[in-house]
Amino acid sequence: MDFLDLARERYSVRRYSDQKVEKEKIEKLIEAARIAPTAVNLQPQRILVVDSEEGIKKLEKSTPFMFGVNTAFVIFYDKGESWKQTYNRTDYGPIDAGVVATHILLEATQLDLGAVFVGHFKTDVVCEEFDVPEFLVPIAIIPIGYPAENSRPAKLHTQKKDISETVFYNSLDGVKPGVGKDYSLD
Repeated sequence: MDFLDLARERYSVRRYSDQKVEKEKIEKLIEAARIAPTAVNLQPQRILVVDSEEGIKKLEKSTPFMFGVNTAFVIFYDKGESWKQTYNRTDYGPIDAGVVATHILLEATQLDLGAVFVGHFKTDVVCEEFDVPEFLVPIAIIPIGYPAENSRPAKLHTQKKDISETVFYNSLDGVKPGVGKDYSLD
């Protein structure tokens, strides 16, 4: 499948069947994450594969957005290993973790699985429930599974800004500030 077709086909799945994700597919998702590019190739990502009922219940304590899955990946980065940009010390760990997560999301689609990037979770609960060492920072939970028959993209999925609002050539003349919106989920 062409990359753009794959990227267009992917959507945030929020309804799943009870079918378990096969070990072979989990291994392919892990490989997709392993080969993701990271700053200076430091590979600070750490991935916790949660595929036990007990583990999923622990994740459910941190977020209402598990959608009944039986498999999830928790994406962390090691703050001692992530690259810090030389000029302003920006930590690229969250960016690396996001790139890794994107590889997982796209590979899930390629494998006829569904997945969703969940950033709305209580990091302290995840850290407590899984006894996470202090040097690891949780960035995302990715519920993964087979989409339910009635799973469909959300209404906003295909709504994209006009390219003239997001891409500029050689100058940022004409760029306008965004208007803050409250997307609070609490």
